[in-house]
Amino acid sequence: MQSLKNSPSPLKRPRLTPQPPPTPPNPQTLTTNKPSKWTPLNLTQSELSLPLTFPTGQTFRWKQTGPLQYTGPIGPHLISLKHLQNGDVCYHIHTSSSEPAAKSALLDFLNMGISLGELWEGFSASDCRFAELAKYLAGARVLRQDPVECLLQFLCSSNNNIARITKMVDFLASLGSHLGKVEGFEFHEFPSLERLSLVSEVELRNAGFGYRAKYITGTVDVLQSKHGGGAEWLLSLRKLDLQEAIDALCTLPGVGPKVAACIALFSLDQHHAIPVDTHVWKPCCRGICEQIWKICWLGTNSAFHC
Repeated sequence: MQSLKNSPSPLKRPRLTPQPPPTPPNPQTLTTNKPSKWTPLNLTQSELSLPLTFPTGQTFRWKQTGPLQYTGPIGPHLISLKHLQNGDVCYHIHTSSSEPAAKSALLDFLNMGISLGELWEGFSASDCRFAELAKYLAGARVLRQDPVECLLQFLCSSNNNIARITKMVDFLASLGSHLGKVEGFEFHEFPSLERLSLVSEVELRNAGFGYRAKYITGTVDVLQSKHGGGAEWLLSLRKLDLQEAIDALCTLPGVGPKVAACIALFSLDQHHAIPVDTHVWKPCCRGICEQIWKICWLGTNSAFHC
């Protein structure tokens, strides 16, 4: 992991004082549909499988709120998705100031400009092993998350497990505006960098973040110092080549090549990024052992971000 010694000196943080709960949205501008109002998304399960997309470690903010139903925030919108009996996907907007804006944000978040059917067909034609496995992977979709939210989630992920990562991410999210409660789960809009800059390293350590606390506060400070704003700087990385984006992310405290590859893949449109850890490496070795070791012996494995 990158040391904070090479990052800019952290800004002085004002002492965080208890704040009253955020004011609920004006009822006149809030859309809260009845639970029975579900709208078809015109997607089959082969284009979006909720169990193969949400509880897989690319986001830690969506909760399972039914047998084949998942709920989560997308910006200021709180939305549920579920599979019908025939496998098709429908959605329900719990909270939003604009239904059209919520649907647009949902389609962008789901990367709906990409056809999985076409990708699967091309992959299967190129790799007989993939062709054998494809029937088990139909609908496994890469999300297009907000870069700030994705970055902070994966700073929590180093040497960690999903349950603990989720607890840390929920703590950060709780600093944002409350969006609603579904099946016992509380949901919040992810806080801005300005709001996060008020949280001290000590407070995060007390909340169980351990050594990751200094990386989160350090990264927030660096982003706050970016000309034009940290959120805008992260969005600009979508326009760079993969290695340029990885190198830029690795200048942030606590971000190494693997975490950078995750952020690039799940939020920066770098779909050729390959984050590799032991859970990816071992199956690869079992499936294509001879080819992998040949690459290693040739010393050309730099394309993998381990």
